[in-house]
Amino acid sequence: MPEISDADLKALYRTMVMTRVFDQRMITLQRQGRLGFYLGSLGEEAASVGSAFALWAEDWIFPCYREQGAYLWRGVTVQEMAHQCYGNGLDYTKGRQMPVHYSFRHKNIVSISSPLTVQLPQAVGAAWAAKLRKDPIITLTYLGEGASSQGDFHVGLNFAGVYKTPTVFFLRNNGWAISTPREVQTASENFAMKANAYGFEGVLVDGNDLLAVIVATKRAADKARSGGGPTLIEAVTYRVGGHSTSDDPSVYRKDEEVKAWEAKDPIARFQRFLAKKGLWTPEWELEIQEACKAEVLAAAEAAEKAPAPAPETIFDDVFSDIPRFLQEQRAELMDSLQQSKEAR
Repeated sequence: MPEISDADLKALYRTMVMTRVFDQRMITLQRQGRLGFYLGSLGEEAASVGSAFALWAEDWIFPCYREQGAYLWRGVTVQEMAHQCYGNGLDYTKGRQMPVHYSFRHKNIVSISSPLTVQLPQAVGAAWAAKLRKDPIITLTYLGEGASSQGDFHVGLNFAGVYKTPTVFFLRNNGWAISTPREVQTASENFAMKANAYGFEGVLVDGNDLLAVIVATKRAADKARSGGGPTLIEAVTYRVGGHSTSDDPSVYRKDEEVKAWEAKDPIARFQRFLAKKGLWTPEWELEIQEACKAEVLAAAEAAEKAPAPAPETIFDDVFSDIPRFLQEQRAELMDSLQQSKEAR
């Protein structure tokens, strides 16, 4: 049992609840046609919240697709996340990314890329740079088990092993890589053991046990920070929902399998733990459920009403000093838009 204050235990539980409430609302909005796309993390809240809890605020996160809980624990607001999902003018990525492709530089969270597994070499490179600078930060990068079939998985782990970079690889084994089951993903007994081939430690942990995730990640982070090199953590969990709102898991998954994992729900499990310690009551549950729903609802409404990104912003953020030819193109675009407006 890790040493965690009662206040933090309750905050961890609330963050898990908020993560689920946010996911459920965004999926509903997508089904209503008000959001283009969404990737939920239903059933994986302990993995994302617990792993983020074990880090320092100065550490860098290189995320995959289902780390909403990690962002919330870092202090990202649901409003910031909602703006990104809507791609409006208040979205940090100015509407240029797909929904759920967050970028929170102010919280040391790197922008998500759609291509699978590219974040691993990035995280290892950043960690190596920190090591050369003698900066005590570490990097933690998330991936699904399907990412282990990609070339960048092996590039990242090999590089980390050779240079003993302060990197934690957090692999969520959630059973399915879209419709590909874990059984045909690898012939290995588990994914954690793949670290052995690259000369460092692999750790297998119950990804639905919040406290076990915290212990495993903190141990890996402490080791990385003290010069002990990388660790690959495999958190065994389950993606209860679809891979995305474009997916229909009922086509390839059996209901019995889903129900069996729903009985292992990480939030309900942690709730029972808190209740035994006298930290959870039905009244408190009602209070935080209502508060989370109200906050998410207000954030979604504000995001929906926010203006679209200004047209001229498409020329921003590539060059520190915008080249002359792009300045001319931007002026030409603005003149054209003004003429169209006047002609109406």
